[in-house]
Amino acid sequence: MRAFVNKSAAFLSAMMLFAAIGAAQPAATNGSSTASVAASRPAAVKMPFVAGETLTYEGKLSKIISGIPVADLVLSVKESAEPGSMVIEAEARSKGTLLKLFRFSFLQQVSSTVDGRDLFAVRTVKHDVQKERVRDSEAAFNYSEGRVTYTETDPKEPMRPPRKIASEISGATHDILSGIYILRTLPLVVGKTFDLSVSDSGLVYTIPVKVAAREQQKTAIGKVWCFRLEPEVFGPNRFIEQEGHMTIWITDDAKRIPVRSVVKSNVGKLDIRLRSAVTIEPKPSSKTAASVK
Repeated sequence: MRAFVNKSAAFLSAMMLFAAIGAAQPAATNGSSTASVAASRPAAVKMPFVAGETLTYEGKLSKIISGIPVADLVLSVKESAEPGSMVIEAEARSKGTLLKLFRFSFLQQVSSTVDGRDLFAVRTVKHDVQKERVRDSEAAFNYSEGRVTYTETDPKEPMRPPRKIASEISGATHDILSGIYILRTLPLVVGKTFDLSVSDSGLVYTIPVKVAAREQQKTAIGKVWCFRLEPEVFGPNRFIEQEGHMTIWITDDAKRIPVRSVVKSNVGKLDIRLRSAVTIEPKPSSKTAASVK
């Protein structure tokens, strides 16, 4: 149960409760006629989000019982004190049945400082609570030296030596949050595959993301056309080393909002849906919001 929630929900919803995993190998192409390309934002594309945007989600798990609420998630974009950067924050918190039936609780708070244009990761700071276990960590991305360095500490045992992992990086590299947000800026076309270079806990993975279809979804912001994305995160030597499948729906409009994700594994189906969205237009005075109970 925990491995499923920890790793699969993390990629979209920042329910990032990670277990130790082995290093990933470079991903192969998916065999389609369209070759994969590196994920990078085209220079002419307008950023679909700005500081002030807040997206709220609820995750429900189905196995024996259908659709039991297990977690809430808030994603937000904020201004950064560092010139040329922005901050993406996430807070994921367990609730309800997850606490009562599985006796498992978590709180994860993540702050990701990213490049303001290309969204590659600069620094990732996490506070991770899993029941009685508490960990604080920071990942620093040094592009001039081609290295990401991850440092993890236990605030309950300040005398314990920090855990450190360093890996080589080549070119723009994302953390979990910036990986989600860069997808919103890409020129999505059905049949195309993008390769994301993603670092988590000091390790680096290549994650192919296929644009599988364009279809409608009923959401908190209405019935909207979406691109259906299929990140290849499951399998041997991949981000999640087990059998499973992940799907993400992102709106086919100017805002490119992730409205839903479904993650299937041997422990059940995790369905993460948008509950409310506050989006900020480039004009400072303009704000729109949509929500459901």
